[in-house]
Amino acid sequence: MLRLLIDENFDHRILRGLLGRLPDLDHVIAQQAGLTGTEDPELLEWAAGQNRVLVTHDIQTIPKFAYDRIKSGEPMPGVIAVPKRLPIGDVVTELLIVIECTINDELENTVKFLPL
Repeated sequence: MLRLLIDENFDHRILRGLLGRLPDLDHVIAQQAGLTGTEDPELLEWAAGQNRVLVTHDIQTIPKFAYDRIKSGEPMPGVIAVPKRLPIGDVVTELLIVIECTINDELENTVKFLPL
């Protein structure tokens, strides 16, 4: 199962929906890890150090910094970018598909945008 870092701006109603269906979800919430207010490059660095895929609503800046890491050869375990405009139930369903159907390291050096 994927190891996730949940960005501080991510809708926790979605996270609760995921946990309701996947109670053993391996996740860390940015705020609980002391990452509140952390700049995007440092957040991606932390995720890489912990080998966690970042789940975020920040589709404007996170992908750019993720691609910068890839170009520079730095480790990047992956990003799942979720637009805020998507219905919560649809996001939960799509994230479940990604989480349950993706093997470790399969998202390495990729940014996956929802919807699939």
